[in-house]
Amino acid sequence: MNKKLGERYLTFVKIGLITFGGGMTMLAILENEIVDNKGWASKEELVDYMAVSRCTPGVVAINLATFVGCKLCG
Repeated sequence: MNKKLGERYLTFVKIGLITFGGGMTMLAILENEIVDNKGWASKEELVDYMAVSRCTPGVVAINLATFVGCKLCG
């Protein structure tokens, strides 16, 4: 497995394990981890990803992880 892919996977698994209540409760932790610590997205991009994730059918966290992965991998 690609090291960068593994890092993304572990980041989202960690966030999923420590948060309860759905996607909106994860927003602060996602911002801290994705924007501040990893630099994978800007705050504006994260808000856009969250908005589209809420409108897209499925689990918000999985949709958001997909959008971040698409941005990073193309």
